[in-house]
Amino acid sequence: MRAAAVLLVLLTLAGCGTVQVDPPTPQGEAVAACDKLAGLLPETLDGDERGTSTPESPYVAVWGEGTIALRCGVGRPARMAPTDQLQEIGGVGWFADPERPTLFTAVTDTAYVEVTVGGEHVPAEVLADLSKPIARTSAR
Repeated sequence: MRAAAVLLVLLTLAGCGTVQVDPPTPQGEAVAACDKLAGLLPETLDGDERGTSTPESPYVAVWGEGTIALRCGVGRPARMAPTDQLQEIGGVGWFADPERPTLFTAVTDTAYVEVTVGGEHVPAEVLADLSKPIARTSAR
């Protein structure tokens, strides 16, 4: 079950400070958008420094001990209906998973970008900071 695999996104490996994240495999236009996004992401996000993930992937970014994780080039969220309203933050539409309150997906014209926000972080602040680089990857 894909949902169960995604739940493992924030599993921290004991003792090494590396976060286990299942990397996506972007297709088509998403590859170029995700490659561009990788170079635009901040080194610090909501007070947490950029960390490392395993396996290494240009389509994954983590901050802190994995309390914030980003995966670029994921599939369309299964729970997102065509009639769902997206919350616009910084010019980017965000889908909030109704069953997983820490999971958000940016919906752009080139790629879906999944962000998990946990710990003491305020999702709206994290999504606002990530909206800036995500908006710059749009094909428009």
